[in-house]
Amino acid sequence: MTKKRVVIGMSGGVDSSVSAWLLKEQGYDVIGLFMKNWEDDDDSEYCSTRQDWIDAASVADVVGVDIEAVNFAAEYKDRVFAEFLREYQAGRTPNPDVLCNAEIKFKAFLDHAIKLGADLIATGHYARVREATSGPDAGSFQLLKAVDGTKDQSYFLHRLNQAQLSKTLFPLGEIHKTEVRKIAEQLKLPNAAKKDSTGICFIGERPFREFLNRYLSYQPGPMKTDGGEIVGEHVGLSFYTLGQRKGIGLGGIKSHQNAEGNSEPWYVARKDVAANTLYIVQGHDHPWLLSPTLHAGQINWIAGHAPTRADLAAKTRYRQADVACRLDISNPEQFVLKFTDPQWAVTPGQSAVLYDGDVCLGGGIIDSAA
Repeated sequence: MTKKRVVIGMSGGVDSSVSAWLLKEQGYDVIGLFMKNWEDDDDSEYCSTRQDWIDAASVADVVGVDIEAVNFAAEYKDRVFAEFLREYQAGRTPNPDVLCNAEIKFKAFLDHAIKLGADLIATGHYARVREATSGPDAGSFQLLKAVDGTKDQSYFLHRLNQAQLSKTLFPLGEIHKTEVRKIAEQLKLPNAAKKDSTGICFIGERPFREFLNRYLSYQPGPMKTDGGEIVGEHVGLSFYTLGQRKGIGLGGIKSHQNAEGNSEPWYVARKDVAANTLYIVQGHDHPWLLSPTLHAGQINWIAGHAPTRADLAAKTRYRQADVACRLDISNPEQFVLKFTDPQWAVTPGQSAVLYDGDVCLGGGIIDSAA
């Protein structure tokens, strides 16, 4: 019997490296694929593509799998980066990881893998896939949270569909990150002690504002309090996100004291794009920062249809604990979530992702909150 061929995305990080080894141990014919998604300043100190490729190739050698590099920079620029800039220009705060998974890792990558004769693809994401065996969705594929709740990445994968999930393996879904590190050490992988990457290659660890400056036009404008008092000037609405506390640039503005005599910090609370005005408020629990409802568009339901239950759980940002909500899908183009407890700093451009227990149902991009 011929082995099933799995093409795995290998980034040079420890997660995808251990995933490749696990697949080989499970008896698959494994091929590694290193994706180059960014070229503009690839030789800069912030973008580590060259070192990542060396790490991925070294790991492939140790694990005993073939690896090839593929350049998706053009697709990334068209499908992910252009959208990222459009959203920021509109005053929203997008999540490029969500878009990259939907457009590159599970679309361009999947298409390329099939050309290589792949039966399945795999990535080092912490998530699980299972085929439903009973109920109305029997035979369909479900996306589940990872067993390691501290590393679960289902939030970033909520835009996947049945065709993509049916061809996907997540080898790390059932194991904890601590175990992954142990395996890497035992195998003496060259990247066993490599730090996890944070952020996305095209920004890396560089100052975010400096990076956006190169690509966006922006216009300074008034910074106002909730009472309408002008207290400063913002440098461009694109550079702020709701709930932001640091880097607002208030300088020596006096904080009003609360009843206990403490000065509470200022937070970004609203953006009025039409008037190019940034609103800031004082205190973490200011009413402007709390939203009992949100509206989301660009909807994707993993099962191919909306959930039948209305009482569900949601995340409005990664690493947030699931919160109880009620789903209203009376408009097929946009859903409404009503929260039992108002949610803090719900941010247009981010994803609202719905769960039924461990099952990720899908979600949408937040349009507005109230």
